[in-house]
Amino acid sequence: MSSTVFELVCGAQSYDWGKLGKDGSKVSHFAQGLPNFSYDGDKPYAELWMGTHPSCPSTLLSSGDDLKEHLKAHPELLGDKVVRKFGDDLPFLFKVLAIRKALSIQAHPDKKLAQRLHDEKPDVYKDPNHKPEMAVALTDFSGFCGFRPPTQIAAFLDLVPEFTAVVGSSVADSFKTKFSSAAAASEDDKKAGLKDLFSALMRAEDKPVKEQVEKLVARVASDGAGLDREERELVQTLNGDFPGDVGVFCTFVLNIVRLKPGEAVFLKANEPHAYLDGDIMECMATSDNVVRAGLTPKLRDVPTLTSMLTYTSSPPSEQIMTPVGFRSTRHTTLYDPPIDEFSVLLTDLKAGETETYDSIEGPSILIFTQLEGEGQGARLSWSNGDEKVSREGQVFFVGAGEEVTVEAKGGRVVAYRAFVEAQ
Repeated sequence: MSSTVFELVCGAQSYDWGKLGKDGSKVSHFAQGLPNFSYDGDKPYAELWMGTHPSCPSTLLSSGDDLKEHLKAHPELLGDKVVRKFGDDLPFLFKVLAIRKALSIQAHPDKKLAQRLHDEKPDVYKDPNHKPEMAVALTDFSGFCGFRPPTQIAAFLDLVPEFTAVVGSSVADSFKTKFSSAAAASEDDKKAGLKDLFSALMRAEDKPVKEQVEKLVARVASDGAGLDREERELVQTLNGDFPGDVGVFCTFVLNIVRLKPGEAVFLKANEPHAYLDGDIMECMATSDNVVRAGLTPKLRDVPTLTSMLTYTSSPPSEQIMTPVGFRSTRHTTLYDPPIDEFSVLLTDLKAGETETYDSIEGPSILIFTQLEGEGQGARLSWSNGDEKVSREGQVFFVGAGEEVTVEAKGGRVVAYRAFVEAQ
């Protein structure tokens, strides 16, 4: 009989945008206890993958077996309902991200669009699945998330002539006429206006965009260009990482969302976003589908991005999720996005406290992100076993139906757990 709880060996991914090891990347910190991990302080460590994705599959520490193959051989670990709905594999991928510089301006297609893109361009869009994502901050985090309210964008068009020059005076004047005042505009009008403006921005030719970015950066450096510090710093940072890129002007179009540790955002299908900096826990449906249009050396698919977006708008505060208590637990909060593939739990214990989770009718992956107190760590126990947790970054698979308990032995213990249940 297969054990219902076991430790995983997970893979660290190195991408250019990741935090360097010497700069405190959570990914390299969590990976340093893994077998065969070679640390280099000057290397960017961007992502730690926990799951069955073929690009970086997790394995069982005890045997070296591939997690995906192990689950196929032991479907009871997934649970009958999950197998019926999602098949014999995890429907989610759990990650740690350590972000040093901006990821691309991007969106993820819904299932219908993902299927069409996969059919039309299978070399670019390699699967037919959607990819909703949720990010929970481990450190202070910032990112673009959704469109600013149109009145804010109209004010920037007045304040930043370089922005107007890129989108074109006719588009800018039309937008300002409709949205410069706080007068009520219909949602359809707002969406149409945002689509016209954002499409003009993203389709602008590279040469004039570069010229206008350079003018803006020079003005910011000389007199601040009338911008608040947040916008000034972001313009300079984005241009430093991606000189002359059209994504610099997304500072004036997309919400800048800032999270404190434990705060979260859910990134719905067909909504624009970009991570800017910080360390996060990320959970997503298992897919590689990303449509990009700025701040990236990768393929940009501007026509698809500008046509797929919903063009809804709201202030940054409305992007932040509200966690709730989880069942009978005392020290655990639930982040429950409106999709079927995953939810995430955050457990935060003080020294001597314990948390027992009721059994979950589906698989889960549990990572310990913080252990304090003279090396005593934590204790993870379940129906037929227990394990000492002695380092930050230890990861465990928990099978369907298994009740587990976490005890903080010497100091504060923080753990995140991604799971799925099916009706």
